[in-house]
Amino acid sequence: MKGVIAGRIVATVATVATVAAIAAASAGAASAATTSSTPSSTNGTTTTGTTTGTTPTTTTTPAAPVFAKVTLTVPDGFLVNHKLVTVPKRTVHVHGVVSPYVAGQWVLVQDSVNGKVFKTDHLRIQPAPGGRNGQFTETLSSPKAGRVTVQVGHTRNAALGGLLVRRSFEALNESVSFGSSGPFVALIQQRLAALHFYIPQTGVYDTGTGLAIDAYHRLLRSGTSQTLDSRTISFLLDGYGQFPVRFPGNGRHAEGNLSLQLLALVDGSHVVAIYPISSGKPSTPTILGNFQVYSRVPGYLPDGMYFSNFFIRGYAIHGYDPAPDYPASHGCMRLPIVDAISVFNWLAIGDWVDTYY
Repeated sequence: MKGVIAGRIVATVATVATVAAIAAASAGAASAATTSSTPSSTNGTTTTGTTTGTTPTTTTTPAAPVFAKVTLTVPDGFLVNHKLVTVPKRTVHVHGVVSPYVAGQWVLVQDSVNGKVFKTDHLRIQPAPGGRNGQFTETLSSPKAGRVTVQVGHTRNAALGGLLVRRSFEALNESVSFGSSGPFVALIQQRLAALHFYIPQTGVYDTGTGLAIDAYHRLLRSGTSQTLDSRTISFLLDGYGQFPVRFPGNGRHAEGNLSLQLLALVDGSHVVAIYPISSGKPSTPTILGNFQVYSRVPGYLPDGMYFSNFFIRGYAIHGYDPAPDYPASHGCMRLPIVDAISVFNWLAIGDWVDTYY
């Protein structure tokens, strides 16, 4: 038995020795067939390690994410004294442009007023026309007056680097009355002027502002009033309302629309300025037709007419106190005293005056 065990041990040792010899021979052969190379990199692809026989080993290094620039604009906001503004509950759009465009990416948008978040959106970055840039649009309306901030963010991933950008503007308090001042009054005056109502840009809710608001109500056929309401504010900010010019072929002229109780100074088809008037009362109506200014009298006349442009016989466009918001004159077109000089200075001898209902 001992001899058998010893024989097996010897056989095992011999076998181990044989395996070791074969392994050593294989290692030598492999060493002779292997070429070592220096890693190289081309366009993010790195070839490294050793090549055994004729099969290369290739490792790809991930490309770095694209770092983009984001620009935010508010196309339906308003600029007052070089500051971007809107009003509460009015829909505005914040348009974002991402340059360059990277497909399949999203942004997180948070809208806040006075630091309190009131809306959160996830928006997909869409390709802009041409495909070079990406774009997205956030739609919001501030629930109250205050500082509105729109924050746009993107967490870095394998394709696009991190993004964080903010755009702020003011949602203005709409509670104003005669004597008020500030950016909201300035905004209202700006919008009235954009619709061609005569209004000095004083920044104060004054007589001129009240008269222009009254004229705007007349244009809308919504009565006569010098106060603002939410409907009027909305229409003003939307740019709603246009004086209907009837005689564009008369060049530089004045049109008295007696149904609206408005006078418009017009250059061709372009409305220059609109004023509230008081035309002839039923017993002494304003003459209808097409006439031309034939006499101009600055200052006061004995009967109280102020800076008068006569267009036929004793009919004139002139300032007068009072010039109520209904037909009350003896046939002339009365203007509020504060408006008379601007009309007088604009008209000239020979300019047409057209009156109609």
